[in-house]
Amino acid sequence: MSATHPDPLVIAGREFGSRLMIGTGKYPSHEVMREAHRNSGAEVVTVAIRRVNLADRSAGSLMEYIDDRMLILPNTAACFTAEEAIRTARLGRELLDTPWVKLEVIGDERTLFPDNAGLVQATEVLAKEGFFVLPYFNDDLITARRLIDAGAVAIMPLAAPIGSGLGIQNFTTMRILREMITEVPIIVDAGVGTASDVAVAMELGMDAVLLNTAVAAAEHPAMMAEAMKLAIQAGRLAFRAGRMPKRLYATASSPMDGLSR
Repeated sequence: MSATHPDPLVIAGREFGSRLMIGTGKYPSHEVMREAHRNSGAEVVTVAIRRVNLADRSAGSLMEYIDDRMLILPNTAACFTAEEAIRTARLGRELLDTPWVKLEVIGDERTLFPDNAGLVQATEVLAKEGFFVLPYFNDDLITARRLIDAGAVAIMPLAAPIGSGLGIQNFTTMRILREMITEVPIIVDAGVGTASDVAVAMELGMDAVLLNTAVAAAEHPAMMAEAMKLAIQAGRLAFRAGRMPKRLYATASSPMDGLSR
């Protein structure tokens, strides 16, 4: 363990003290977003390359409201082909001078489900160009392995459709991913709605959670951001502690063994 962080998240050799990552969209104002970011304790913030003017650091711009301590993770949201995502990632690197990218290749406009084949193709190209690629994909073990083979430094399976707030829908696949994938971190991305969803993800052994709408669309975003921070911590601690086994029948909290009858 690191002297700086007792239980660090490590991606591509970089340590993070927080296992919560956060987005920038859908907030009622930039001021509300900044307060939520601070309350979340997150050290990574994702920004859509195609939806935000990353070069604009003027007064009142979104980029002005992002804390300098946070790693900006540009994402290729709204890209529908591998070629489009590759071009967008290159633009993000040029504007922000960073090799980090959250890779999205959308396969369906209504559900926003990823195009897993396109993701593998784009990951391979970008990884060879020196990018640290974090691909967002459908929760599928075979795709996960192909993404890792293509050079992904972490994988980001969806919990549920983007912005749905449904929480983890496929617990079986998530458990399989956790058991079978150990080479890179697994970051749950998309679909969580509240703190309990985040805690469950961490209790399953996921390495981190990236979220946006669950905080931005809450009645009190800053308050929800703090709840998410605490849920990450509680879920991670519970996972490391090791839960008791589940049993079908009752077991007395105070055993009768050794008592006289």
